[in-house]
Amino acid sequence: MPEWLTVLAELSLVVAVLCAAIIAIDIARGYRQHMSIMNVVWPVTALYAGPLALWAYFRIGRLKSHPVMNAAKERGEEPPGKDKPFWQSVMLGATHCGSGCSLGDLIVESFLIAVPLTLFGSDVAASWTLDYIVAFAIGIAFQYFSIKPMSDDSAGSVLKQAIKADTLSLTAWQVGMYGWMAIAIFAIFDHHLPKTGPVFWFMMQIAMLAGFATASPVNAWLIRRGIKEAM
Repeated sequence: MPEWLTVLAELSLVVAVLCAAIIAIDIARGYRQHMSIMNVVWPVTALYAGPLALWAYFRIGRLKSHPVMNAAKERGEEPPGKDKPFWQSVMLGATHCGSGCSLGDLIVESFLIAVPLTLFGSDVAASWTLDYIVAFAIGIAFQYFSIKPMSDDSAGSVLKQAIKADTLSLTAWQVGMYGWMAIAIFAIFDHHLPKTGPVFWFMMQIAMLAGFATASPVNAWLIRRGIKEAM
């Protein structure tokens, strides 16, 4: 592995963790999100998007925090961000979905370090299958807990809404992630990357950005069709 790539990977990971910590600390200081699940989404997004997520949080995310929204109400103003551009709704929808995928992938890949598994003789097949299952479960849970506080429907009905709203988005995200990791493993490096090394996790960061790219048009379509609520 080239030394420059290892250094770049380590730098990217450190910067991403610092960005996630800055967001988490800001939220803990009192800027809790109006939609509580976003208190998790923003720091998780920073784990792969780093400075981009930090910029988006302070540019867009903070507008949906309790102090900012309450201050606007006290002045008799509309809550900031209510009439945000469509692209921001798409971005938020994709990051919301992607945070569940990212957590699922992080959990599975870390688990596979301790418990290596194969499927049909392939560790990649086992990894990607488990990634999808766990990411799907966490992603749907995130969507459920976004809908439930605003709905009087039964838990079962809300769960169906969550599955309907996020299945395509989750799948599109994972397709982008798998696509990049396939390029990295089979084309760029032509061998498996050790999960204990920084380059693997750097490639995962890029894979999450690829997932964001493939999930965004799907989220735009879902929002326009009214299948998924704009955030």
